[in-house]
Amino acid sequence: MLRRSLRLSAVPVSFAVLLLAACTQPAAPSQATRPTVSDEQMLAAIHAAGDKERSVIDVNPLRDPGVAALQDAAEGDLRVGKYNDAAAKLDQALKISPDSPDLLQDRAELAIRLKDYAGAEKFAHRSWELGPKLGPLCARNWQTIAELRQRAGDDAAAATATKGVAECHKEGMQRY
Repeated sequence: MLRRSLRLSAVPVSFAVLLLAACTQPAAPSQATRPTVSDEQMLAAIHAAGDKERSVIDVNPLRDPGVAALQDAAEGDLRVGKYNDAAAKLDQALKISPDSPDLLQDRAELAIRLKDYAGAEKFAHRSWELGPKLGPLCARNWQTIAELRQRAGDDAAAATATKGVAECHKEGMQRY
């Protein structure tokens, strides 16, 4: 008789557990379940966008010799993995030439290496605002924004930025 009452008391408990399990909702996809792209893959996509862009317009402003020396020194630091030193040199160059679109984009890409994604996006936006809005630099600006928006899980903004990459291209005139 005791066994029978134990078995019968287990039925309501099992039923309650099943009801609770049925009430739970599957977890929404989060950033952790989203496939993440490494910083190196992001930077490769950014550089590829600039390299691929062969529009009729490619603006290359004259470089201040002091800024050029700091940029070259930052590139040297970057090659040996001294990202903080490279950032300090680019920041110093930006103090000399704060409205230089190419410097701002270089700083954006370095911010990605330093895992400062919000800063990277701000630098890329500023570079685009001041830049030629066409050609390789424009493509790198928009690709940077697209990669960072994708990383943040903002698919709509990433798609808009990807369209921006395509708008950086300007066809030349047909010559016969």
